[in-house]
Amino acid sequence: MKYRTLGKTGFSISEIGYGAWGIGGTQWLGSTDNESVRALHRAIDLGINYIDTALAYGDGHSEKLVAKVAKEAKNRVYIATKVPPKNMEWPAKPGIAIEMVFPYEYIMRCTEKSLKNLGVETIDLQQLHVWNPQWFNSEDWRRAFEDLKSSGKVRAVGVSINDHQPDSALELVGSGLVDTVQVIYNVFDQTPEKNLFPLCEKMKVGVLARVPLDEGGLTGTITEDTVFQPNEFRADYFRGDRKKQIVEHVNALVQDLGITPDQLAEIALRFTISHPAVSACIPGMRSVRNVERNVAVSEKGPVDAFTLHILRRHAWDRNFYD
Repeated sequence: MKYRTLGKTGFSISEIGYGAWGIGGTQWLGSTDNESVRALHRAIDLGINYIDTALAYGDGHSEKLVAKVAKEAKNRVYIATKVPPKNMEWPAKPGIAIEMVFPYEYIMRCTEKSLKNLGVETIDLQQLHVWNPQWFNSEDWRRAFEDLKSSGKVRAVGVSINDHQPDSALELVGSGLVDTVQVIYNVFDQTPEKNLFPLCEKMKVGVLARVPLDEGGLTGTITEDTVFQPNEFRADYFRGDRKKQIVEHVNALVQDLGITPDQLAEIALRFTISHPAVSACIPGMRSVRNVERNVAVSEKGPVDAFTLHILRRHAWDRNFYD
């Protein structure tokens, strides 16, 4: 496993991190807590030392599983979590005041809950789970971040940028008030490269690339006949003719690359760590098998220039979260 510095935090984190949404047990189905715990243990054993969870993942369930495993780890594990929007709306909608989403007392109260769930006195990275640039001048989040840091309850702060809206955080990144940003970045959505990544490099803001496999769309395993459980997140994400669209784009991609579909996930992850602004990508991995496959990507490193040139042609402007 290779490691990178997370912006100005000084944290040396694994370039393949562990995305812990899937182990929350509510929106991603098909695995058990025992499987999740085994996967987490295996990830840490293989060198992953960055875990990204959130209070909203199973109403704290993901945090508690992470705490159980991290407590038993022999090596240093960096844990990041997030404050859910008070109105429970993802993504943040324009025109809604920050008092409805991240009032000061609410941020502080949620952080206390996460500290308890994680069984720690200090959270390595606390993030706002959505972001609206209209809130930039608000005192609520600024004072909360300052007080959390000065009190020693968190070491670093950041935001998770709204789906497919990387430019919405440019003013925030340029201000130097956050240590990290989390953003969708994958073969299909390459838009952060244009404006966000150069600014993050300039300001030494760490970048966490989420959804590197497009919620499974870039694994090469989804077909038009794939069926998800009705109450699972992906049943909505891939609703209607979206599975057909995925198949068409994936077929074109693997043909252009000259690979088989089962090789696509590796290429997709290697793409995300090819950009120097990225501190870590954070795929979800609920099985030991997927952990081992994802960790192996770090040893293989970034894609070569020719492959990157091909991947550039497959950017896809769409939003399946709508």
